[in-house]
Amino acid sequence: MNKKLFIAFFKERLAALLLFLLFCFIFALVFVLFQIEAAAVLYAGAICAFIGAVYLILQFIRFCKKHRRLQTLLAEITVTADNMPAADSVWERDYQAIVHYLWEELHRQADEENKRFDAMIQYYTTWVHQIKTPIAALRMLLPSSEAPAAAGELQKIEQYVEMVLCYLRLDSDVTDYVIKEYDLDEIVKQAVRKQASFFIGKKIALSYEPLHTKVLTDEKWLLFVIEQILSNALKYTKAGQITITLKPPKVLCIEDTGIGIAPEDLPRIFESGFTGYNGRIDQRASGLGLSLCRRICKNLGHTISASSEPGKGTCVQIDLDSAPLKVE
Repeated sequence: MNKKLFIAFFKERLAALLLFLLFCFIFALVFVLFQIEAAAVLYAGAICAFIGAVYLILQFIRFCKKHRRLQTLLAEITVTADNMPAADSVWERDYQAIVHYLWEELHRQADEENKRFDAMIQYYTTWVHQIKTPIAALRMLLPSSEAPAAAGELQKIEQYVEMVLCYLRLDSDVTDYVIKEYDLDEIVKQAVRKQASFFIGKKIALSYEPLHTKVLTDEKWLLFVIEQILSNALKYTKAGQITITLKPPKVLCIEDTGIGIAPEDLPRIFESGFTGYNGRIDQRASGLGLSLCRRICKNLGHTISASSEPGKGTCVQIDLDSAPLKVE
């Protein structure tokens, strides 16, 4: 028996018990004044005590059942508010009416919020797909060989648009994950090719040897993660090189010789919207890229972490062997 529940039961009925004891005292006093035999008083008291004890036991059992039912209702209140126990009084019926009203109002507001959110997602998704058309047209009209700086800026626009689309898809009820074994080198090479113009433009060397390994993942989403990490490495590296290696068993390491990350910022770099000291210097930083990377890695069963030393560089590690996934 739950001791706290037992105490709560008697606290609720303390006033009635005190009133009952007061009545018993009054009857006992009257019996004494009228010189009624003690045996008769004790007999009547024993009968009353027995009936009172039975009544309290039955009430306590009912109290426990009602408590358990309310606890069950508390767990399922987000689904339904129809399983409330029968009300014992007018004020209990009033409270239940208030609960029903609040429950219905909550779900009405949640439905409206979901409709607004779905409409917003649909609008931005349509916008992203529409903006891709003029971007593609500009890329055809502006060859990178003729205007490398402009082509580089256009590529940044493509990357930011892809980031928005990725953000919208992550919050969608429908995912397009295709989980199977992929050649990690093919994914890394795609990411490097997309960032090639920035490597050339900033004269940053790339140290990369074939990794010769297969990973269980989704190619498109892992490619997005690697692109984001390479993009950050290029953004904050003014000279030197970026190194891509594989540590056993399957930890992909992308290391740069950039400005590094302040120690106080390092634990928060994967938080949404956090830009840190470097981000405040670079006003274009959104604090969204690494947050998306962490969410994607979590969905894929991978883990992502970073180590850094200010002035010497940063190393981002993606553990691609952190969790088994089902092959499609």
